[in-house]
Amino acid sequence: MTDASPANPVESKRPAIVFEDVSKYYGEVLGVSHVNLTIPPGITSLVGPNGSGKTTLMNLLTGLILPTRGRLSVLGLSPRRPEEFFRRVGYCTQFDSFPKGLTGYEFVANYLALTGLSILEAGNLARKSIERAGLADAADRKIAAYSKGMRQRIKLAQAIAHDPEVLVLDEPLNGLDPLARAETLAQFQTFAQQGRFVMISTQVLHEVDLVADNVILLSQGTVVAEGAIHDVRTEIREQPLQILIHCDRPRALASQLFDSGEVVEARLHPDGGSILVKTRDADRFYLALNRLALEDIAIESVAPADDDVLSVYDYLIAAEDSSS
Repeated sequence: MTDASPANPVESKRPAIVFEDVSKYYGEVLGVSHVNLTIPPGITSLVGPNGSGKTTLMNLLTGLILPTRGRLSVLGLSPRRPEEFFRRVGYCTQFDSFPKGLTGYEFVANYLALTGLSILEAGNLARKSIERAGLADAADRKIAAYSKGMRQRIKLAQAIAHDPEVLVLDEPLNGLDPLARAETLAQFQTFAQQGRFVMISTQVLHEVDLVADNVILLSQGTVVAEGAIHDVRTEIREQPLQILIHCDRPRALASQLFDSGEVVEARLHPDGGSILVKTRDADRFYLALNRLALEDIAIESVAPADDDVLSVYDYLIAAEDSSS
C-alpha cells in the first residue's frame, strides 16, 4: 500500500526570487530604484523601453552587480556569494561579443569551469549542451566564423549547460529563424514546467506573450506594474481599455454607447460588422452593454482587444513619450 501524499510538497515551499527595496546607482546615474518584487516559478516577461532598467535588473539577478541598497535573494542565496549564484543561475546576455579566438566548445566549457566543475565534467556538459543547440558540427570552430543565429545559439547553450534553476535571458530570440524561435520557446516552456524560473527580456513580444505567465513593466528604473498579464493591464488606469464588439447594428450600438457616457471612443472595425470602443471604466461599460443587449441590438461577441504584453508595452511607451 502506498501513502497518499502531495505530488511534490518541497516544490511548493521553494524559495522565490525576492527584491526588497533594491536600488542600483552608477555614480549619480539611476539603474533601478526601490524595486520590490517576489517572482514565482514560471516564465516572466520583462518589458520596458531602452533605458528602463531591464539590463540592470537582470545583472542584479545573476550576481554580476550588487545592489547599492536593499536586499536581493535568489532561491535563498545572496549575490554576495557569486560562486553559488553561477551554479544556480544561467544568463544569456543580449551582447553579441565573445572572447577573441575561442571555439564554441571552449566558450561553453570555460564558463562551466567557473561554477566549480572539474575539467572533465565541464567538457562533457559543454558537448551535450552544444548538441542540444544543434551546433555539434560547429563546436570546434571559432565563434568568429559563426553566423548571427549560431552565435545566439551558442550563448543559449552556455546559459543552460549546467542545468540552472534560474534562467535569465536578455533578447534570447535575436538572430533566430522562425523554426529556431519556436523550438527555443518550447524549450523555455519545458524548463518552466519543471518548476524553474525563466526571466525573458525581448522585443518579440507577440511570441513571448504566448508562453509568459507573468509580466514586469519597468519605466525609468522603477516597476510600473507586475503580475499576470491581464491583471497588469487593469492596473494601467490612465489608458482606456479597448474592446471589440461584433453585432448586427454596429453604428446604432456605437451611438447608444456614446449616449450612455461609458465610452471615450468608438469606431467601426474594417470588417463592417464590429466596433472598437475605448472605456476607462470596464465594469460600468459592461453593465451598460448588458442593458443594450437586452433591448434591440443582437450582440454576437465581446472581447478585449488589448489584453496582451504588446498592448501593455505600447501603453507604457505612449505614457513615457507624452511625459517627455
